[in-house]
Amino acid sequence: MDTYDDETRLTEKEPEEPEEPEAGEPLALPVAELHLHIEGTLEPVLIFALAERNGIELPYADLEELRSRYEFTDLQSFLDLYYANMAVLQTEQDFADMTRAYLARAALAGVRHAEIMLDPQAHLSRGISLETCVNGVASVLAGSQEEFGISTLLIAAFLRDLSEESALEVLEKLLAMDAPIAGIGLDSAEVGNPPAKFERLFARAKDAGLRRIAHAGEEGPPSYITDALDILEVERIDHGIRCMEDPELVERLVDELMPLTVCPLSNVRLRAVDTLAEHPLPAMLAAGLNVCVNSDDPAYFGGYVDDNFAQLKSVIGLSEFDCVRMAANSIRSSFASEERKAELLAELAASGH
Repeated sequence: MDTYDDETRLTEKEPEEPEEPEAGEPLALPVAELHLHIEGTLEPVLIFALAERNGIELPYADLEELRSRYEFTDLQSFLDLYYANMAVLQTEQDFADMTRAYLARAALAGVRHAEIMLDPQAHLSRGISLETCVNGVASVLAGSQEEFGISTLLIAAFLRDLSEESALEVLEKLLAMDAPIAGIGLDSAEVGNPPAKFERLFARAKDAGLRRIAHAGEEGPPSYITDALDILEVERIDHGIRCMEDPELVERLVDELMPLTVCPLSNVRLRAVDTLAEHPLPAMLAAGLNVCVNSDDPAYFGGYVDDNFAQLKSVIGLSEFDCVRMAANSIRSSFASEERKAELLAELAASGH
């Protein structure tokens, strides 16, 4: 599968150069980020900048008031703010600027390959065309490897609290416009929206040759993970932390080497886990599960991939061995070409970690 590594760019604005690590600073662990919502990288400063550019009046007086809203009681309380802040994304340039800002920060975090989810339905409902959101993001991904050293793939994620008919309609439009998507995902409110609701959507994506992933077992029960595997035939589970409640499911996931894209800081901020010290990640590693660390919606949840690793080390004493193990898991679990995987695994082996 091809990644976006050519020189094509549709936007003209040059990114700010990321700051290099100071002399003596250890380089970040080379990883693949497999669970990342591009809209969740929209930092408060950029929200205000885009609002000013587009003449949008925000319901917050200043940055401090906006940041005060970033205390969530559950997934839905986060989603309310997440969707409200999308109002500033109006043009291809806006989507491009958001994407470029993420890649610049991800490069500092050690990300060398990223599989980025975009929520097209969330933009269509605001009157933003598919072409605007897809082309805006894709224009930056097209040059991501040359510009940031990060190979990328774009995944169209569908909102599970909307109908399957809506998702199918959007997927057909994406296919008709030959959108540069590598696969589809399933996100948004999990409870009450089981995988079976989207059986036809995932069958259509499989027929179209697209890769398939789905959020399951974050707030939803372990059975949602089983259904995502059996009904949707997904190749990767996003989150999956509640698998630990079902020993038979854990055994199956281990046997199948099924990737689980775990997002520790996200789980704590959304109250799926009370504290980082109580996160099931150590138990998941001990059980032999194929887990990796990701940032999910880093602008909202307190950190990028490197921040997740740093806090796991300081709070639960995650070992360097386990960090390297999960970095390797992330690379092997990606949809990158075998050549790119080999290149990244070699970089990891040579990194000194």
